[in-house]
Amino acid sequence: MGFLFDGLDAEEYDRTYSDGDLVRRITGYFRPQARKMLIAAAMISGTAVLEAGVPIFIARSLDGLRPDTPMAQIGLVALALTCLASLSWVFNLVRQTLSSQAVGDVVLRLREDAADAVLRRDLSFYDQFPSGKIVSRVTSDTAAFSQVMVLTMDLLSRLLLVAVILGYLATIDLLLTGILLGLAPFIVAAALGFRALARKTITASRRMNATVSAHVQETVNGIGVAKTFRQEPAIYAEFVKVNDQSRRVNMRTRYTFSSIFPVLNMLAGVGTALLVYVGGQQVRGGTITSGEWFLFIQGMAVFWFPLTSIASFWSQFQQGLASSERVFALIDAEPRVVQSDSRRLPLIRGAIEFDAVDFAYREGEPVLAGFSLRIRPGETVALVGHTGSGKSSIARLVARFYEFQGGSIRIDGEDLRALDLDDYRTRLGIVTQSPFLFDGTVRENIRYGRPEAEDAAVLEAARRVGSGDWIAGLPRGLDSEVGERGSSLSMGQRQLVALARVLLQDPSICILDEATASIDPLTETLIQEGLDEVLAGRTSIVIAHRLSTVRSADRIVVLRKGAIIEEGSHELLMARGGHYAELYNTYFRHQSLGYIEGGRRAA
Repeated sequence: MGFLFDGLDAEEYDRTYSDGDLVRRITGYFRPQARKMLIAAAMISGTAVLEAGVPIFIARSLDGLRPDTPMAQIGLVALALTCLASLSWVFNLVRQTLSSQAVGDVVLRLREDAADAVLRRDLSFYDQFPSGKIVSRVTSDTAAFSQVMVLTMDLLSRLLLVAVILGYLATIDLLLTGILLGLAPFIVAAALGFRALARKTITASRRMNATVSAHVQETVNGIGVAKTFRQEPAIYAEFVKVNDQSRRVNMRTRYTFSSIFPVLNMLAGVGTALLVYVGGQQVRGGTITSGEWFLFIQGMAVFWFPLTSIASFWSQFQQGLASSERVFALIDAEPRVVQSDSRRLPLIRGAIEFDAVDFAYREGEPVLAGFSLRIRPGETVALVGHTGSGKSSIARLVARFYEFQGGSIRIDGEDLRALDLDDYRTRLGIVTQSPFLFDGTVRENIRYGRPEAEDAAVLEAARRVGSGDWIAGLPRGLDSEVGERGSSLSMGQRQLVALARVLLQDPSICILDEATASIDPLTETLIQEGLDEVLAGRTSIVIAHRLSTVRSADRIVVLRKGAIIEEGSHELLMARGGHYAELYNTYFRHQSLGYIEGGRRAA
């Protein structure tokens, strides 16, 4: 059956916690709820005493019954039982309410911590691990964790009830009490010996659920591509395969947990038969009364229930521990981007220096080796080169999205690893080839980097991009809805919104990662005007696939396999006839047909 768990290996950041470590950590989350939990514990004690009092009261009443007992006395017994049951219900209601509130508050805090951990992870984390599995930890695993404390409170209530009744039964007959206790170790040992297998199957089940979530999320996100290439049947077939594996994994989990109950019920049956036989002899011999025998039979049911429930509770408890282990692993994942200090620069001029930088996304696959580059404040540098030459990696390192393995990167002479990243990134503007827009209006997306900006400032930033002509093409202007991921806008409109967003942010350093690669020539003209606004007076790194963007740069840096092989102006590099000239003739030359000297489009 090992094939069922294929593809369900732990993530690299997963770790194994002992039950004790998990319980201590969970307890830490419950400390702020101590008052509610103490009251709930008091209610548990009160409920246990009342529920134990009911069979004791019935047993004593049975012993007092005579043929001539008046109906009024029997009515009083019934009334007393009703009062005991009602009071027990009130205690239980208070306990359930307070414990539910406490658990709800704990899950709220746990989810907030998990969400905070997700936001603090660097981009390399999301390159390596599917987002659907991460979402599963924040949602379904925290929900499973919430069941642990509720079940614990229920079991504690039952165990306390057992303790009260056993204490009373021991005063009546030690032999029958010993029979009750005799089989308890066997039942508890069977249930506890079950936990290793329970943890393994439950963990596999949670991973399988995360895999299904990741698959569904990827399918929904890529549905447009799937329909374009008519791959719906293939996607459905793949989903059926994953879903079938999920069914088999979950069925094995259910079989595992259901197999323990026949064993426990058999042991309980043996104890019940022994108690009935010995108890009957005790009644015949006059050692105990029939009411006391009834009390032992009732006590047996109360006693066996929590013991046989340990397996059920333990399975749920293991689910909670397995889920909490996955959530804590996400929270405790070691960041790859680590800052040595949190210095704030009062002003960023924009001098950027790479000094013998070594960088690789994966160990043994270097992207940059001993890379050095200096960019002056206010300079616009265009990075060009074939795919895989390291252009985007340089931009991502400047943004501190990834950790480099050797050398240093300095901003205005300060080590990038010593800066306050939150403060530093407020001075950084980034526009990518496919900008991400959040569901909402165009205005809200432009304001995203500066939530406090006035509407007038948002409008001004929008008008500075392409002279604002593009705004008229929106159905409701800046109040137009962009849809999920900007689906209501064209690619060019999304780029214009992204440029306006950067303009409003007013950064000191700009990074344009192929910002004009996926747009039409007319929109390119508008964006180029916006780029002139964005780049003016700012240090800029431009990764370009458009000749217009390359030629407007102060310096062109030509890369090959993570190394600089040429740099200079367009004219200088063309005159040299080197790699840049080859790139120009291969990729850029056809773009120049619409341009006259100076890069302006011909009429």
